[in-house]
Amino acid sequence: MSQTLSQLLNQRPSAHPRALVVGNGINRYRPRSQSDEQVTSINAWDEMLLSLWRAHQGDEVASIPAGIALTEFYDALDLISSQPNTQLQKAFCNLMASWQPQRQHQRLIVWAAANNTPVLTTNFEQTLAKSHQLKLHHLQAKHFTDFYPWSSYFAKSPIASPTEEFAIWHINGMQRYARSVRLGLSHYMGAVDRARDILHQGHLGGGFKKALKEHWRGNSTWLNILLHNELVFIGLGLESNEIFLRWLLIERAKLYKAFPERRRAAYYVYAGEPISQGQALFLEAVGVTVLAQTDYDALYEAPWAER
Repeated sequence: MSQTLSQLLNQRPSAHPRALVVGNGINRYRPRSQSDEQVTSINAWDEMLLSLWRAHQGDEVASIPAGIALTEFYDALDLISSQPNTQLQKAFCNLMASWQPQRQHQRLIVWAAANNTPVLTTNFEQTLAKSHQLKLHHLQAKHFTDFYPWSSYFAKSPIASPTEEFAIWHINGMQRYARSVRLGLSHYMGAVDRARDILHQGHLGGGFKKALKEHWRGNSTWLNILLHNELVFIGLGLESNEIFLRWLLIERAKLYKAFPERRRAAYYVYAGEPISQGQALFLEAVGVTVLAQTDYDALYEAPWAER
């Protein structure tokens, strides 16, 4: 049997700081004690995109057709719709307006704060931050942009070190800044361009040496955490349509190949159906250890329970 998430989190501290990378699974999880009547919001990206399609196109599409990725489906809607792209992003964000923190959000954040563990999330809504009324701060307020708020984070008070202090960082944008939300393939390609410029200092052929300096361009962004912390992925599919994050993991692995002394461990922790052969191959290639769990309680209950 593979290592459990509880064992991983409670083993002897690593020499390197750790970070949690949390996906939408935490929003979709329902404790056994919760009834169906208590669930009032749509919390699956595909259902939300379908809802957006129906609202703007009037078509009763039952499911996203085979042969098109979620990101491409959004771009198709953007191309067909008479609404500006920013209006579609706002409409998508409005679908998350009623989301409220649940016990799993509260417990995970209590643990992360107590252990000074940064939290990266691919989610747009702020249920993790709302679970403890955390405030928004900006490490680079002077250079803040609502299109790419990569230096912005949620915490009780301002922090000095992204890699060593607890805060919540939104990789794909955040609900309060609708323009920042990455939904379509074009959005993600823009994010790749921006990240590549930061990682390689504008040099397409490389430039990782500069990324190792104390004051490199990504030092005050969540990119610093992704490169320099151990990572524990929870509630993410990390499938082939997650283009941006998978590309970042490839770049991370290239950095470690060039500079082995910079290598940091990473763990993909999941429950449910076994991952595909292709996904397993990808994760192994980018240096991510796969840990299968017995059930979803092992992801969202046992590891965060008070001890």
